[in-house]
Amino acid sequence: MTIAARDSAEQPDTDEELTSKRDVIAAHEPRNIVVLAVHQIILRSAWVFKTETVIMPAFLDMIAGPGWLRGCLPMLNRFGQSVPPMFFAARLRNAKYKKRVLFMTSVSMGVPFVVMAVGWFASADKRAGWLPAAFLGVYSLFFMATGLNQLTFGTVQGKLIRPDRRGRLMSFSGVVGSVISIIAAWFLLRRWLDAGELGFAYIFAFTGLGMIVAGGAALGVVEPPDAADGRQRRPIDHLHSAWRVFRDDADFRRVGVVAISFISLQLLFPHFQALGRERLELKSDGFQLMLWVVAQNAAVGLLSLLSGTIADRFGNRLALRLQVFAASLTPLVAMAIVNGWLGDGRRLFWLTFCLLGLVPVTLKTLINYSLELAEPARHPRYVSTLSFCLFVPMLLAPGVGWLIDLFGFGAVFVA
Repeated sequence: MTIAARDSAEQPDTDEELTSKRDVIAAHEPRNIVVLAVHQIILRSAWVFKTETVIMPAFLDMIAGPGWLRGCLPMLNRFGQSVPPMFFAARLRNAKYKKRVLFMTSVSMGVPFVVMAVGWFASADKRAGWLPAAFLGVYSLFFMATGLNQLTFGTVQGKLIRPDRRGRLMSFSGVVGSVISIIAAWFLLRRWLDAGELGFAYIFAFTGLGMIVAGGAALGVVEPPDAADGRQRRPIDHLHSAWRVFRDDADFRRVGVVAISFISLQLLFPHFQALGRERLELKSDGFQLMLWVVAQNAAVGLLSLLSGTIADRFGNRLALRLQVFAASLTPLVAMAIVNGWLGDGRRLFWLTFCLLGLVPVTLKTLINYSLELAEPARHPRYVSTLSFCLFVPMLLAPGVGWLIDLFGFGAVFVA
């Protein structure tokens, strides 16, 4: 049985129900674009305070230090965003109202950061040997919630927003979210980073509470109910379903291969700030870290606008090609800057973080392109399978950190 035949058998809605559902969706699409944009803007404003390339590696360096430990961050990141969604896709598909799941997963993202804020504030020994393991454990829970949240957002977007409007949603939320997050970082992040160890408690609290508020905003979506198919699935069935998507859909298989190749850049995420610190002797003070965060998020806003416009006018495929090519230059540009080939590296290193802004934008384009390959009933399975493809290279992440400790940044970044 083909994928289409198998999935169509799982769709219980009648023709009349489908027509009524489409009418409701079309009537409320403008409102839903605004509500989903507000959700993403608030989420992005909170996310900027835990930037993967700057803030979290700096915190881990403070409580631990070795490169292999920094290298665990991208592996935990992708594991949480890839494996749990694959097992959750069928349950999400059967959820009557996806917006409720979006609310719950957003709140679940915020809770670990609230826990970290309270724990860090109450901890008497900021260098306790158990802290790195505890931090990585709680952080893993956050990324599991993030994976479910991204799967749910992609599904809600695929259900309620037409393909030629999704780029508009990405552009609007990216630009406005970047402006707000930059303002927040400028006035709050530097102050909290300069406050020393205690400042991280404020950073974590702001992040967690912001994500909880973003979840509340998602409840404003107007969504027609979905019917469940009532089938029970074993864990192994989820793996089989993901494999069938990859095996039987040639278009998706190409997207999966691109995703695996592209996300290899994330293996280097925690090491860019260490590269600038060690090779250029840049300080890890509040202003320097804040500057890198602002540069990356300004780039996300501009690139979201550009990519969303290209995607709506010329298709996600062209946008994806341009994004992947530009992102592949990031490690080479970073090494050219630290080696002085482009001028004063100390003044130019922030440009590296502008290029890193391509990564979250490209991930959204990958999801949008995957949504085009399937009908709404199959969106959760396609998005979760894409997420699993993104996880595969992350198994090498601790090894990359170890190789940097052993051979230095140059050999690993160029390779």
